[in-house]
Amino acid sequence: MTALNLRTVEAKAFVPARDFELSKRFYTAIGFSIPWSSDDLAYVHHGNCSFLLQQFYLAQHAQNFQMHLLVENADDWWRHLAEQNIAQTFGVDIGALEDRPWMIRDFTLVDPTGVLWRIGHNLPV
Repeated sequence: MTALNLRTVEAKAFVPARDFELSKRFYTAIGFSIPWSSDDLAYVHHGNCSFLLQQFYLAQHAQNFQMHLLVENADDWWRHLAEQNIAQTFGVDIGALEDRPWMIRDFTLVDPTGVLWRIGHNLPV
């Protein structure tokens, strides 16, 4: 019997966008690149991480949608967002840095659509 190749390559979330152009500007401003975009879908990329931004909005869905971005240094990401005036420019919320009981130091970022991001790094065990 031949062995099956069940290795995975990547999983991408489809992130909703109420205002597609505003969301693309937001993600570019925080450091992501958009190497490809159509009228209703964009490939959003940073390092080894990516997602698909879609021109789709349903309030109940967007307000319950969460993403987690594991980074090497959450403090630097927080400082970068502060230095870029992301909260003021886009009218979004950025939470305080906190060490969580699940051994992650993170902060929250709410995008212009209402998607909640947790950006954090692992704490030493």
